[in-house]
Amino acid sequence: MFKDISLEKAISLADKFILDVRSPGEYASATVPGAVNIPLLDNVERSLVGKAYKQRGPAEAKKLAMTIVSPKLPLIVDNVKRASRGKPIVLFCWRGGERSLFMANILSFMGMKVYRVTGGFKAHRRYVREWLERDQLPMKAVVLYGLTGVGKTEVLEALDQRNMPVLDLEGLSCHRGSVFGKIGMPPSPSQKMFEALIVERLKKAQECGVFLVECESKRLGNLMVPQSVMNSMQAGYKVLLYAPVAKRVQRIKEIYVTQGKEGIMSLQNAVSRLTKYLGKEKVAQLNEGIAKGHLDEVTEYLLINYYDPLYGYPGSSSNEYDLSLNTENIPETVEKIIDFIYRLPEYSKSSCRGGAPDGNWKDSAFCPGKPGNNPGVCGARN
Repeated sequence: MFKDISLEKAISLADKFILDVRSPGEYASATVPGAVNIPLLDNVERSLVGKAYKQRGPAEAKKLAMTIVSPKLPLIVDNVKRASRGKPIVLFCWRGGERSLFMANILSFMGMKVYRVTGGFKAHRRYVREWLERDQLPMKAVVLYGLTGVGKTEVLEALDQRNMPVLDLEGLSCHRGSVFGKIGMPPSPSQKMFEALIVERLKKAQECGVFLVECESKRLGNLMVPQSVMNSMQAGYKVLLYAPVAKRVQRIKEIYVTQGKEGIMSLQNAVSRLTKYLGKEKVAQLNEGIAKGHLDEVTEYLLINYYDPLYGYPGSSSNEYDLSLNTENIPETVEKIIDFIYRLPEYSKSSCRGGAPDGNWKDSAFCPGKPGNNPGVCGARN
């Protein structure tokens, strides 16, 4: 027999398999991070059952659903069994109703250990909103500042690999936060999924007492950073990263110009969007330079004449920050940041399991866009 449990208890279960039995369309919009979608009804079937419910009542809708689902049940059960690999199954539908009840009974009957989330995905959405709808987050932010190309993303990714509590907003949003933000990036998640991924990371960081994040504006592409995150960033420790212009140019080329001909065209389209800031003549010159392969000159011009004045961060060490670091050597920079974190009064080394290459702070399955799931939902970078 399956067991109904609250969302909070479901999240706390270790080594679980999270099953979303909603339609692919519902799943693609947003899901519980880490959930795998094995639907009872596809998008068309769900629509037909919904219409039957409205037009002919619940009894006829259930009859139609049973007619549709019955032939597929052996395959559905087999798919769940293979995907769960013997782990306890935590399943949910939209609001903890008929779909999850039906699936929980079937899987339990087939000998699997099953938990059903009361309230379904709506309960998870309430959980996410409650987490984010506060003035300050329950941990201290350590915020990385710096001019374009100093390596903020590379530093965060290296810290993440060291299992430090990182909130990579650009990674989760699939947007780099600039006019070139979508070049080479997969589709961004929905706002709801973005918020769910943020809470998933912050919940894990809570035991550490701190989290590391890059300074961002309120908007990342079409997504909005929650106000509580923005407030915590503004009240956090400030770490300035800086590097020589030549090194920054090199890094930007590596990030944005590795997509071949398509990448060059995307770069030109992005530069064209700066017309109101740089003027038509200058944009035409820059795009001509890109076409001729003069990427160093174009990148340096954009840095000095557009990005650096836009952000206004110092290009060298500054006493206005709690820590200033030259990022020419990323591994060295990462070690210094970790040492800085260890010395913070808010950091709980006894509770936080990060900092070492073999640590286990991260949950490799936290993101629904991992291989084998739904890459369209995920903000994780490959």
